[in-house]
Amino acid sequence: MSNILIGIPCLRTGGTEMQTLHLVESLISGGHHCVTVCYFEYDFSMVQLFEKAGSKVVCLSAYGKRPQKLPDVYRFIKSGLKRVVAEYRPKIAHIQYMAPGAMPIFILRKLGLKTIIATVHTDASTYRSLRLVHFLQRRMLTAFTCVTEVAEKSFFGCSKLYNKDFLLAKHNHFTIHNCLPPSYTIANTRQPNIDSEIVIGVVARLVEIKGVDYVMPAFAQILKSQPKCKLMIVGDGYLRNVMEQQQHDFNIPEGKVEWIGSVPYEKIMDYYKQMTIVWVPSRSEGFGLSAIEAMACGCPVVASNTGGLTEIMNDSVDGLLFENGNSDDLAEKTIKLISDEEQTNKMREQAISKAKQFTFDHYQESINSLYSKLTTLTKV
Repeated sequence: MSNILIGIPCLRTGGTEMQTLHLVESLISGGHHCVTVCYFEYDFSMVQLFEKAGSKVVCLSAYGKRPQKLPDVYRFIKSGLKRVVAEYRPKIAHIQYMAPGAMPIFILRKLGLKTIIATVHTDASTYRSLRLVHFLQRRMLTAFTCVTEVAEKSFFGCSKLYNKDFLLAKHNHFTIHNCLPPSYTIANTRQPNIDSEIVIGVVARLVEIKGVDYVMPAFAQILKSQPKCKLMIVGDGYLRNVMEQQQHDFNIPEGKVEWIGSVPYEKIMDYYKQMTIVWVPSRSEGFGLSAIEAMACGCPVVASNTGGLTEIMNDSVDGLLFENGNSDDLAEKTIKLISDEEQTNKMREQAISKAKQFTFDHYQESINSLYSKLTTLTKV
């Protein structure tokens, strides 16, 4: 089997890092050897998870810092990747985020790697121009993969979901959906207890792109007609102070908001099980892993109608989509869900059924099928 280099700018606690971990776990299960190269910032706990999965981990920056000037960034990454390639002699490189810029791709091609995959975890709206993306896909990458077909269409105008019958060309683009963790147990069924406190949950980094500044205005509206509701926030970030000020400004009682903060990823499922409804109010979302995690636990999700969320959720079937950026619509859709117990029960069952499409086993099968084909290509 092949030696594979996984390149990623950061190893922090986040959805992209966890999906990269699932990639590593899948490849190692298929008999491959992985070295994960983190260019800049990292959390030691995340490094440990990758090592526990069986990957070698090389952090190019001993203290998790990055050079400030672009030429220094290039030289830094080039020097580090050159050492890794010389020591581990990878046959395939898989670049996550395609950041910073396309530097790692150009550098690895200069170092002699011919089989390179790039995975993007956003849609094309985050790019000012797609000229470089199209050049890389057509000229330098064996495969350009997206995490949803919505994202792939935004880059290329068309999409195709990868499966084992996919015939690889010299240069390809396709979608492989993200997945739930291998340890994640999908609920068989779950019935709400409407007579008890209704817990609305948010599991996210408290940053602007996650739309958490809509949360308090929407929750304040809900409390006017649904006083049994409580808000549980799992995660942390620079907008926490803003949200706490919003709580004060909207006169939301302290006992109505539970601030959990950051928790180890393996503990997140315990919090979903305490939630009645989960909000995913992101301004932009390449996939929407938190939505799938909640659905797997039998929690109806109310999410922004943006990006990958519109692909992994069927509005009014296994969840509800609200107008992106509209806290009034978020509150209205949530009140509707709380008020209609029959619809809520149906939605819970449909959510559990949908989550089964995104298991680790499905993802693992796709990844190992792809890498089996790539390994054959490297021998030609």
